[in-house]
Amino acid sequence: RICFSGLVGLLLVLTAEARVGDSSQLEFCNETEQCLLFDSICKNSVYEVRHYDSVKWVTTNYTSFAMEFMMVPAFWRLYKYITGENEANQKIPMTAPVVMGLPEKSIFRTGVITMSFLLPAEYQMDPPKPTNEYVYIQETPAMNVYVIDYDSYMSTMSDNKYSQKLLKALNSANAQYTKGFHFAAGYDSPKPKKKRHCEVWYVVEGDPLCTSEPVDGN
Repeated sequence: RICFSGLVGLLLVLTAEARVGDSSQLEFCNETEQCLLFDSICKNSVYEVRHYDSVKWVTTNYTSFAMEFMMVPAFWRLYKYITGENEANQKIPMTAPVVMGLPEKSIFRTGVITMSFLLPAEYQMDPPKPTNEYVYIQETPAMNVYVIDYDSYMSTMSDNKYSQKLLKALNSANAQYTKGFHFAAGYDSPKPKKKRHCEVWYVVEGDPLCTSEPVDGN
């Protein structure tokens, strides 16, 4: 019985850590040792449907008109956490992607934008608590997402362009998705790079849908 319980515990740990793993498993994630892994459900000429397991992140909220006004201060809050501003004074490796939760609103209105760093596999079970009151540990549930990618810097303009392209394809296919917000994911540091990789995610509602010939957003 003891051996069986230990085996079950080990399997639970391995399962919990399985979806944060070796970056070599993703061709577009090559600046960090660990990345957020996924199962690809289907893909067409505009978007991909992915399944992500439940994972933990370190997150901060920032009220702003646009991502450009909050990216630097939000990043530094989270960077201080992974470089020792936590109750264990531990230095935690950087991972990818950095994910932002973006409310869909008028550019003339402020909204709460979140920025999150993915916690490495070894910190998924028991991450150290932040000491900054504006930083917290967040666990996202298992989810399916509609994903479109692009190869320029992340900005309000590029995010709007590709979120609209994705929405046009989803609405044309009568796909169901969570409205009112979406995620923006970036896999690269700000340093100059020939080919970047950024994404827009919409959370799937119900059964995911991939039509063979979606309406292109161009």
